[in-house]
Amino acid sequence: MSLLDNLRFAIQRRRGPGANAARCGHLDQIRDVTRGSAGCEQCLALGDSWVHLRMCMTCGQVGCCDSSKNKHAHRHADEVGHPIARSVEPGEDWMWCFVDFTMVQAARS
Repeated sequence: MSLLDNLRFAIQRRRGPGANAARCGHLDQIRDVTRGSAGCEQCLALGDSWVHLRMCMTCGQVGCCDSSKNKHAHRHADEVGHPIARSVEPGEDWMWCFVDFTMVQAARS
């Protein structure tokens, strides 16, 4: 994630995800998923560590964030085509679209 992406994320997080939902064309890929693991699945297999965790909102795979050296959540989005991930950090409920570089908010049922 570049410095510009980090700044964009910080501004969007401050404003809240609702203002950016219209800019994301991938909301239809959000599913009712179950967390696939307690940690980053690839880092656990490698015996590596991570900074924060993200969960794919299409399949539930858990990967490490872009601040982690391996960036497995972003790699998953790029390689598998599942664009939206949610933070699984305590107290955080935001989601991010890796394709549109924006925070998103799912429609409430």
